[in-house]
Amino acid sequence: MRVGTVKEIKNHEYRVGLTPESARELVAHGHEVWVETGAGNGIGASDADYAAAGAVLKPTAAEIFAACEMVVKVKEPQPVERAQLRRGQILYTYLHLAPDPEQTADLVKSGVTAIAYETVTAPDNSLPLLKPMSQVAGRMSIQAGATALEKAHGGRGVLLGGVPGVLPAKVVVIGGGVVGFNAAQMAVGLGADVTILDRDPAVLERLDSHFEGRARTLYSGRAALAAEVAEADLVIGAVLVPGAAAPKLVSRAMLATMKPGAVLVDVAIDQGGCFETSRATTHAEPTYVVDGIVHYCVANMPGAVARTSTYALNNVTLPHALRIADLGWREALRANPHLAAGLNVHEGQVTYAAVARDLGYAHVPVEQLLA
Repeated sequence: MRVGTVKEIKNHEYRVGLTPESARELVAHGHEVWVETGAGNGIGASDADYAAAGAVLKPTAAEIFAACEMVVKVKEPQPVERAQLRRGQILYTYLHLAPDPEQTADLVKSGVTAIAYETVTAPDNSLPLLKPMSQVAGRMSIQAGATALEKAHGGRGVLLGGVPGVLPAKVVVIGGGVVGFNAAQMAVGLGADVTILDRDPAVLERLDSHFEGRARTLYSGRAALAAEVAEADLVIGAVLVPGAAAPKLVSRAMLATMKPGAVLVDVAIDQGGCFETSRATTHAEPTYVVDGIVHYCVANMPGAVARTSTYALNNVTLPHALRIADLGWREALRANPHLAAGLNVHEGQVTYAAVARDLGYAHVPVEQLLA
């Protein structure tokens, strides 16, 4: 199979779909790998590195979209990229379709077979291709929040860990999954006063056992959430409903109860965000203020630490990329139901139930296509 990867064009996105090492593995399996010139610059991988791995360098993304049977990316295709997709082609990348009707419509129209990293599952129902970026984003959310809390960036002027004689910042983490756990770890490590909210008693028990009193856990009822948000210096939105739009848990009315200059970091922004006042931002302009509250809603947070993120991502995406290239998408999905869960769109049909429900499409089950 001819497999291609292109330079990401989303604002300040420096990751790349295939590292030189991943390209070498695909070549070793007998596949042809095309790489757009300069695609790896953001992670310190030169064109010479790709050439040494056996990849073919191409000067434009258009050549790759036109000739490659599978395109491996990191972020969702941008409008100019979606216009180049075609029926019979495989797109393997993050998609986050539920809050993005324009992208979904374009993918449906193109006829492409689109496999989304974020809905591929594991035997324990976890999301292994999302996990490494959730780990990165969770940890980065505390760095970003700490910076946004600085007075020069519009925040309250609070140091997360405080100093002797001055209380630390109060950090509230909404959601105890991978993002929330990693955010809490970072915040605890910096000496902040941390509370994690979740609705799953098993998650709360696991977090309570792990942190051993260094972070508090609290069942996320409406009253408890409102009270914690009102007292917080920094709120991390770490809620995930796999493949679906994130629920709006913090309303605009709740902002009026918060301390002026408090910070909201919405890690769920890829799925539409879990704060009512969230809108996607970029690394170029990461924050904005609503009712005196600083919002950080960068939709590709891990892109800022591109080398770490790319290698962590390739560790989990490459095995499936090899299976798809070796077997073809249909046989690869038949052989692995967990990979089949990643199929979101195929030849004009929406195959992921949550996306179909949220955007009003007829749902065609993957099992029906594979029968």
